[in-house]
Amino acid sequence: MRGTVAPPLLSRPLFAAGAAAILALAGTLWLWAHFGTAVFFETIRAGFVACFG
Repeated sequence: MRGTVAPPLLSRPLFAAGAAAILALAGTLWLWAHFGTAVFFETIRAGFVACFG
């Protein structure tokens, strides 16, 4: 008799999306700690202006 194999709990795309979200959050926290809040928000604002005019 063959044993049944349980399906994986997380699929690869879901795992990759979760890992990307965690890396983005870690990068955000690092920038905030490194540059401070004022410079961090100015950088984000400048990025939005550059993208959206």
